[in-house]
Amino acid sequence: MSNKTRSVLKAIAVIFVLLAVVMKLGYVSIPALSAYTFWMVVIAFSTVLIASK
Repeated sequence: MSNKTRSVLKAIAVIFVLLAVVMKLGYVSIPALSAYTFWMVVIAFSTVLIASK
């Protein structure tokens, strides 16, 4: 896996976690994703694990 791919995966993970936090705080409301905030964080964590060396 190249460094560019690792960087992209980590950026996607950060975006998922930030979206989950903002939704939990109530600043953004996305009804289709509100039930999946926990799983978004789990996917982000696993993405970071995959992208780490």
